[in-house]
Amino acid sequence: MTTIPFLYKTESLLMRVLPLPVMLGMLASLCAVFWWVPTERVQGPVQRIFYFHVPSAWCCFLAFGLASVTSAAYLWKHHRDWDNAARAAVETGMLFATAVLITGPIWARPIWGVWWTWDSRLTTMLVLWLIFAAYLLLRAFSGERDGGSSGARFAAVLAIVGTLDIPLIVFSTRLWRTVHPAVLKTSEGGSGLSDPRMVTTLILCTLTFMIMFAWLWALGARSLRLDDQVALLEERGDRLAMATGSNTSTGEATV
Repeated sequence: MTTIPFLYKTESLLMRVLPLPVMLGMLASLCAVFWWVPTERVQGPVQRIFYFHVPSAWCCFLAFGLASVTSAAYLWKHHRDWDNAARAAVETGMLFATAVLITGPIWARPIWGVWWTWDSRLTTMLVLWLIFAAYLLLRAFSGERDGGSSGARFAAVLAIVGTLDIPLIVFSTRLWRTVHPAVLKTSEGGSGLSDPRMVTTLILCTLTFMIMFAWLWALGARSLRLDDQVALLEERGDRLAMATGSNTSTGEATV
């Protein structure tokens, strides 16, 4: 089974280089969030979850955007590596999307007084999660992991269509009336991050989460590649066993 050198080398490089930066970045991020950054004056300590909530959302968008691009490449080239790259991106993106939907209600409960409200940004984010959950279900129940299967093609189309929801999430606070806070840029044109340490911590957490996404994506893509190789070896073994059994039966019949 042939591989795409660019993808293979990228996976290998990320798997080799990123584990240490991920560990150091997570330690630095935790120290910054819980000990260094000041407590927000109005919301109090619960606001600190913001430094996990927002980077998770950005990594989720990055992952699904990558899935869309690699899915388009798969539909064009019909190469299994592009399909594996897309599937790994969706699986990793779902981790971050789930983190967004978990940290959001935890942050909202003490601020809004409810765990969930059908706000435009929350609703469109839930729709995005459901779309890519459907992607994973389609891959799980589409039968054999065959690079030319209709399940892989349908999933690729779904990934491309699903990313169209991302601009709606990003601009939902401007398109509709919403209670979701616009922290980075308020309606008055300013920023809700009044202290420079808040900005620095957000940048640190975002970079750490992006590095972690790249590492997890590389691990996922390599795992799917190895699954394909194992499946190919098993198929060849079954064919060889069948051929050997057939030759043995023919020989016995001749004798």
